[in-house]
Amino acid sequence: MQRVDAPEILDSDGCSPADAQAALTVLGRVNRWFGGVTTTQKMVERACRATRTKQFSMLEVAAGLGELPELVRLNLARCGINLQVTLLDRAQSHLPVKNGAISRNEGIVADALAMPFANGAFDLVSCNLFAHHLNAQQLTQFVREGLRVSRCALLINDLIRHPLHLSLAYAGYPIMRNRIAWLDGLTSVRRAYVPEEIRSIFSTALSAETGATVEISRNYLFRMGVIVWKCPPEKC
Repeated sequence: MQRVDAPEILDSDGCSPADAQAALTVLGRVNRWFGGVTTTQKMVERACRATRTKQFSMLEVAAGLGELPELVRLNLARCGINLQVTLLDRAQSHLPVKNGAISRNEGIVADALAMPFANGAFDLVSCNLFAHHLNAQQLTQFVREGLRVSRCALLINDLIRHPLHLSLAYAGYPIMRNRIAWLDGLTSVRRAYVPEEIRSIFSTALSAETGATVEISRNYLFRMGVIVWKCPPEKC
């Protein structure tokens, strides 16, 4: 199955704030039910074990409503791990509204490829369902920018392109019940990467990054977890 890159409705200026919030709410449900939350949580837990640290600051890029990092934060808190989350998205209309369930998180509007933070501003930089929006050149730029802003690692949670995954996405409309989320879901699967492509792209992106290494895992229902270590974990 070849990768087909195409724009998604949520990325367009034609998507109203109300439509964006409705579609992002559905995507939150998809993350809860189909491996999104657990994939990011496993990566943060891996960072905890590797660094022997139980307190992290984390920037969530392309955060949308921020439900996923908030659920991860709550789950980890039960295990004694303190995760302080900052949200970043390119559109104000994607971020949580005031007085919402996750309004405790700080939201910043900025470009993920040129983030307005100092070097090493956060322990971890994380993203969910964002990498497939980028072509190889943009993905290379994002990896370098994510590593610049992080002190420890960049965490990438994304889909794996596969014909069966596309079939499941087609069948998922009764669960989603939102046309924008469903259509964007089909586009997302078609433009998603496979682990071998990610490894190849990142080998180029990290050629100048001394000490940077990559771990890739396959997770439930065609989810991929990628940890890009800025340096050996024991030195973070």
